[in-house]
Parts: sequence; C-alpha cells; structure tokens
Amino acid sequence: MPKWFKRKSKRAVDLYQTSELSDGNEDESDEYLDEMLVGSMESDPCTSNTNELRLEFELRQIELNYYFFHNTFYIILIRIFVGTWNVAGRSPIGSLAVDLDEWLNLKDAADIYVLGFQEIVPLKTRTVIGAEDPTEATNWNRLIGKTLNDKHGCPWLTPMVTRFSSDNYNYVPASEADRRASFSGHTEIPIPWRERSRTVREMPKVGSKYKLMASKKMVGVFISVWMKDELLRKYCISNVKVCSVACGIMGYLGNKGSVSVSMAIDGTSFCFIAAHLASGEKKGDEGRRNHQVSEIFKRTVFPSSSRDDDNPHPLTILGHDRIFWFGDLNYRLYLEDNLARQLIKKQDWRALQEFDQLRREKEYDGVFQGWKEGDIEFAPTYKYSQANCNRYSGGLPGRSGEKQRTPAWCDRILWYGKGVKQLSYFRSESKFSDHRPVSALFSTQIEVVKPNTTRLGLQSIFSTILSSDQIGKSRDGDQAKSTLLSLMVRDIEASPRHAKFVEKITESECS
Repeated sequence: MPKWFKRKSKRAVDLYQTSELSDGNEDESDEYLDEMLVGSMESDPCTSNTNELRLEFELRQIELNYYFFHNTFYIILIRIFVGTWNVAGRSPIGSLAVDLDEWLNLKDAADIYVLGFQEIVPLKTRTVIGAEDPTEATNWNRLIGKTLNDKHGCPWLTPMVTRFSSDNYNYVPASEADRRASFSGHTEIPIPWRERSRTVREMPKVGSKYKLMASKKMVGVFISVWMKDELLRKYCISNVKVCSVACGIMGYLGNKGSVSVSMAIDGTSFCFIAAHLASGEKKGDEGRRNHQVSEIFKRTVFPSSSRDDDNPHPLTILGHDRIFWFGDLNYRLYLEDNLARQLIKKQDWRALQEFDQLRREKEYDGVFQGWKEGDIEFAPTYKYSQANCNRYSGGLPGRSGEKQRTPAWCDRILWYGKGVKQLSYFRSESKFSDHRPVSALFSTQIEVVKPNTTRLGLQSIFSTILSSDQIGKSRDGDQAKSTLLSLMVRDIEASPRHAKFVEKITESECS
C-alpha cells in the first residue's frame, strides 16, 4: 500500500512539472513525497482502514499543493553596504572624494549603498530651529553619486538638483514586460516552503550604474540610499517611504533624532534608520540615549499613500523583515580615561568591549533586545583632536582649549531580522572630522515572486489522481468517483488539523 501511494503521488508531481508549475529538483520532490506519504502510511498500518488511508492521502495532497504553491518563490542574495559618519559640520569639499572612495570600499562593490551622516551642518541655533536648507544634502548626494558611478565607468553626467522633502520619494520601477524579459536569461530553483532559508543563487557582482532611491535630511542627520540599476530592472522595488523623528532639545527639536527609509524588494521589506543620539559621558547620559531610542521606535511611522501598490507594507520599524540601525549612537565606555587609552595602545579590543555602554545596555534590558552587532575589531572612532589628526582629544596635560574625552565607539551599526549575514565590520581612516567613518557589508536574502505564476486547484488534483480505475471498478464508476471525492472534501473541511492549509488554498483560488 505505501508503494502504491508513492507511485500515484509521483504521477501528481509529474502533472505539476508538465504543466510548468514548478521547475524544482526531481530528487527533492521524490524525497519530500516519500517523507510525507510513505512515512505517514508506515506509522501505524495495522490500525488504518480504507477511509482513514484515503483521508490521509487527501490531507497529504493538500500539503503537497501548499508546497508547490510556495515554490513560486525563490531566494536571491544581495549585498548591502551600510555606513555611518559624523562629519562635524563640514561641507563635502577638497580631496574628500579620495576618502569617500576608501570608505565605500568600491573594490568590492555592493548592490545597495545605505549611507547615514550626522552633523552635515553645524548644530547652531539657526540651523536647528530654522527652515531646512537642502544645499548640503544635495552636495553630499552629488559627491556620492559621482563616486559610485565614476568608479564603474558610468560618468555622473546630470547634477543632483532634486530637493527632497518629507514627502515619499518613489523610484518608478521597470515595466512588467521588461521584468518578465529579465527572467528569461536566468534559471531559478524553487525552494520548498520548509527550506526557504536555503540560498539558491547570488546576484552577480558586475559593476553597474547606481541610482538614488531615497534621501532625507533633518537638520544635521541625513540618509541616502543608492541601488544598482540592474536590481531596478529585474525586481519590483516598491513602497519607498521616508520618516524623520526629532527628539533633541525639549524632546522635539532636530539636533538629535533619526531619519528612516522603508522600502520593499519583491517579497522582502527593509527599514534603514540613521540616528544621532544624545551626547555626554556623565553618569546617567546613557539613560537619555536609551529614551531617545525608545522614542524613535514609537514615533517612526510609514503611513499609506495613494502612490502605494496593492501589497501591504509595514507601518512601523519592527514590522519590517530586515532592519538596519546605524549612526552616531554616542554610547561611551564605563572606564577611566587613562585605562581606556592603555587598552587602546595594546589594541586589546576584546577587553575594551567589556566596558562598552551599548553592550551593557543590551545585556541588561536597556535597549536593542535581540539585535545583533558584529565583533568590533577596530579602534574607538571618537573623539579625535581635530581634523587631519590621528591623536585622540585630551590625554595630554596643559593643552589649552582641547576637550577631554575618553575615546569610545560612538559610531555603530546594528541589525535585526533573519536572512542577514555580516561579511565585514570596519572603520575607515579619513581625517575629515573628529569621528572616523564606520562601515559594514551584509549579505541579505530576498524572496522574489515569479510573475504570472499559476497553480493547479484541488479539484483538478483529485479528479486527475483519483481516476475510476484507482478507486475500484463499479457499474457506475463516475458516480463512485464523485461520491468518494465529496466524502474526502467533506472530511478535510471538518479536520481542524489542516484548517490552515484549506484556508490558504481557498484564499488563493478565490484571488
């Protein structure tokens, strides 16, 4: 009996394959069917009567149908570069292009560049309470675009003149016809629903022109997101939204806070948060930073708009599949200045991390519970004495006018969500400001839906598999088949064990 069920189920798989509903691996399908059907039939053969076997067979067919329905997804890997830099109120001038090239690590180009800046304007009264001036944001975008595209043989011909406001900035995706054509040159392997975390292919790392996807400025906090044109042509980029949260002076001015970007790449949603938190190394200052993190979580919202597509999109930070939080988070070291400098001189980063405020706050339920950060294997990024200097501020007696600051890892990159692997975490050595820029490169899974996917319905499965010669001959074979089909459908509809499968399939057939 188990061999009979397996043979008939194999016919169902062949029907799916000949209908081009799945191009999965045949051995995988056989192995999956063997586990589903034979395993269940052998579990208790002595007590199974004919009706129970038929019902179990029908239940497994629903699981199989659910399996093939989910095989319409496939997984790709893309590489995301995330960077943060406090530029101390300085404009992007002079030889900064060389520093930017080193920071972006363009020898190992990513598919998406997400850059967060702090203090792109001096934090003075006029800039904090005055009207937003997009000049510096435009200058930074122009320099970033030129650096990315010149490096890959795509000269930056058009200056960046678009003024970005609090409104959503949506890049117009490629037409559906173009996207369909882009699939013709690639072979994708469907992933069983139980194994969708397994990767099947990786985006080619061929150089390509980058386009600005989103940009947002709030006083000195600034975020800029760039994507390869290749991704825009192949995949559906949708629901690009921006949001800002001011939580500085009096809790509502923009000298501190965050700017965020929400977007979806086919079936996977992303959120990028660039933040600048409260400064200070006095006891209790970490509590102010924790409070601002909480405020950003609560007040960051990406509302619906008339330009959205029909797919639901996350409204809050934690509603996204992949989340990246980065910036000048300003967490310091619970350590005296001279002891910190001794450990820095020894390059004992592991020992120094034991006194890191952010690490302690995560451990003791302060902030970012469940979030991840790579191992820090570089020197503290703050505070350097001045521009063009490799010496930390303070530490030398008698130096007038210089602030005494214990060095610390103020500039950080964290992430949350499954399907993310950090490939590198490092600092760059630009002396442009009193902070060193920090970067991380990630490999991230994306779920992509094939266009125009069709699926065989339950009735088609049953009428094909349960032919009259399979259920026994009778003087009225059609009536017997119809009666058995009705019985099986009625039994499965009454089974709470597989209600979720029925619900999924019903929704799909009605759509």
